[in-house]
Amino acid sequence: MNSKKLAQSIAKIADDKKAKDIVVLDLKNLSAFTDYFVICSGSSDRQVKTIAGAIEGELKKKDVRPLGMEGYATGHWVLVDYGDVVAHVFYDDERHYYQLEKLWADAPQIKIA
Repeated sequence: MNSKKLAQSIAKIADDKKAKDIVVLDLKNLSAFTDYFVICSGSSDRQVKTIAGAIEGELKKKDVRPLGMEGYATGHWVLVDYGDVVAHVFYDDERHYYQLEKLWADAPQIKIA
């Protein structure tokens, strides 16, 4: 699965779990460590964990496994790293605090298929 399709798949899985404000940023020309960020929010730590768990579980069924997952225990900011694509699942307040979209404001957003 190419990185753009993976990013779109992650966004779709997040949407299926009622994630809010889903954004896919194209970082290919801005970053040496990843091609895409998928950023989304949940309204509770439980929903954040559910979204992150669904991303990992659904992609595992397609034999796509993350390189790592951080933050699952607290459910405030879960990072799921697939190498070329990194998913950030935030609790609403954490997303507002860190403002990744502003940090990467030069990155074009891609359409979620």
